[in-house]
Amino acid sequence: MTPIEFHGILFFPVTPFDDAGRVDLDVLAAHVGSRLPFAPGGVFPACGTGEIHALSVAEARSVVRTTVDVVRASERPGTPVVAGAGGSLGTALELARAAQDEGADALLILPPYLVQGPMAGTVTYVEAIAAASDLPVIVYHRGGARFTADAMVQLAANPKVIGFKDGTGDVGLAQEIALAVRATGRGDFQFFNGLLTAELTQGAYRGLGMPLYSSAAFAMAPEIALVHYRAYSEGDEEARLAALDAFYRPLVRLRDQTPGFGVSLIKAGLRLSGLPVGSVRPPLVDPSPAQLDELQRILEAGAAHVARVGGPTP
Repeated sequence: MTPIEFHGILFFPVTPFDDAGRVDLDVLAAHVGSRLPFAPGGVFPACGTGEIHALSVAEARSVVRTTVDVVRASERPGTPVVAGAGGSLGTALELARAAQDEGADALLILPPYLVQGPMAGTVTYVEAIAAASDLPVIVYHRGGARFTADAMVQLAANPKVIGFKDGTGDVGLAQEIALAVRATGRGDFQFFNGLLTAELTQGAYRGLGMPLYSSAAFAMAPEIALVHYRAYSEGDEEARLAALDAFYRPLVRLRDQTPGFGVSLIKAGLRLSGLPVGSVRPPLVDPSPAQLDELQRILEAGAAHVARVGGPTP
């Protein structure tokens, strides 16, 4: 199996819907294509930001296929495409096979639906999905899939398990897992910060030995996201904290007003920019008019910060 390496900010595209509520693949292609010039380290379609919880297998398949087609036809055809797979075991297995059929490079294994079994059962869930296709998998540690260090050591013995993404915020456990997996000698294993608006916590996660992070903000405002990433990757703490203060801290305050706004605000920001990505699907809800006004102010403040510091261009 050829190792997959991620270098750069990780892009989680939204799934656009048209006025009739159908997946809009043309808008998706435009959305993905417009972000590739900013050189994301990987593209993760049909995952959390892409509302995988609300997609059918057929819809997820079309989202992955469109994303793969756009990436392969771009000037960065080697950018890894990682598709989501999770929920009920039957659905997860179908999603895994569909992702392989459509040319994805890897899978992000999301938590099982509703139930939470013992650790041995959760490990078996991951192993079953890993066995369903030829694709390597990244384990997402959150919700009903919370792993111990021993469980991750067991999973790391499988060469198809190539990464661990933390979405719980338990930094002590995350540190324990990172140390335990590294002790196995898996030099190809990669660690990700998968918390909402991960930029706000990535300084701490880098200290844990988890240098990669998800960025839903990149989907909405790549210039702002890359100002933070540039400061982060260069070790410029003053510039990184300035980006957090100018944009991410107020965004998180707005995000925390309503459950699900980690996704809803990203789609709303894209609509404010002129890309017709549509609304979110239930059970998520769209921002109120007052919240949209606040989001607009936050985006304007972020753009002003980019102008002050000299933001990156594609």
